This record gives sequence, C-alpha cells and structure tokens, in this order.
Amino acid sequence: MFRRRTSLSLSAAAAALVVAPLLTACGSDAHAGAAAVVDGERITVSQVQEKVRAVREAQRETGQGAQLIRNTEQLTRGTLHGMVFGRVLEKAAEDAGVKVTRRDVQLAREDAERQLGGAEQLEAMMLQQRAAAPDEVDDMVRVQLLLQKLGERLGADQRTPQGQEKLRTALEEASRDMDVTVNPRYGTWDDEQITLADLKQPWIKEISNPEPLRAA
Repeated sequence: MFRRRTSLSLSAAAAALVVAPLLTACGSDAHAGAAAVVDGERITVSQVQEKVRAVREAQRETGQGAQLIRNTEQLTRGTLHGMVFGRVLEKAAEDAGVKVTRRDVQLAREDAERQLGGAEQLEAMMLQQRAAAPDEVDDMVRVQLLLQKLGERLGADQRTPQGQEKLRTALEEASRDMDVTVNPRYGTWDDEQITLADLKQPWIKEISNPEPLRAA
C-alpha cells in the first residue's frame, strides 16, 4: 500500500517514558512540562506519553508484540517528532493554500480499507509501519493527504530529487517560521531536515504517498 518516495522523515520512534524538566533554552513558565514548543504552543510531556502508551498497548495485543516493541525502541522521541512534524506540515499546507477536509480523510480511509481487506487490516498495517495506534489512523491518513496535495500544489513530483527538494524547502520554511524548540532531553529540532536530530531508526524515514489515499 505504501510506496516510499522521499527521504524526509514522517515519523520515527523513541525510547523510554520520562518526565521532562523545563525547556532549558526557554525561561518562561509557559514552557513548564513541555516536550516541545511549536509556534508558541506547547506539546506537553503528558501528551507524548499518552500517545506512547496507546501504541504500546496496541502492539502488545498483536501476535508479534515483542518484535514490534523491539523495532520501535525510540518510540517516545519518534512520537514527539511526529507531533512536531504534523504541525509544521499543517502550516506549510496552509501557506500554500492546501486544505484536506474530514470528507477527504474519510474517503481515503475507506478506499484504503477496501484495498487492504478491511479496517482491521489497515489498522494493523499502520501500527506495524507507522507505529500508529488505531485511534490515530485518521491522523496518519490526513498527514499523507496533506503531503500529497502540498506536493501537487508545488508542482513537486516526489519521485524525483527535484520534486523532493521543492517539498523539503516548503517544509523547512514553515519550520523556521514556527520557531520550534525541543526539550533537550528529547534532542534538537533540525529545521533543514524537518526532524529530531539523531533519530536512528530507518523504518519511518520516508514520506509515503500511498496509492489508496486519494483526496476527494
């Protein structure tokens, strides 16, 4: 279902649950308990942990839970990466005049479910390939549709290096505008690569443009 096309990071995985201190780079009380601050808005440690718990629970319920957990040792950092990346992507899409509606997401998800054989199959695939819990599938579909439609708006063919660079540049500009600050416990944010620096697991390194996900 997923044809990998670029080297940009969509999401990755990170290690253990931790309680992060204040962002050392910021002195404001608004940053207390934050894993990251994006465009002045906090992503809290508890929000990250909640998502990690949901993924771990879903992984344990599968017949290959131990393997999935081993493959996502960096789940906490990767979850934060995905949350920051999603906000950057939303801004890049907004700046380009790109919109994805709930109806777009619904139709794309239904199409993917038909091609895979049902909702359970789609959820299982998203858990394995994207470390996404079942209640996050719509969010993942939305991300992929935004990337697809943003590429189309920019005239960026993601199958080519030139197209990939166009898309990366748009995301980089949005990222810099949003002044992303990450708690040092999780790493540092790289505006140019649109990712948390030093994420080492390659299983979610590419932007995917799956054929079943079509905007209405």
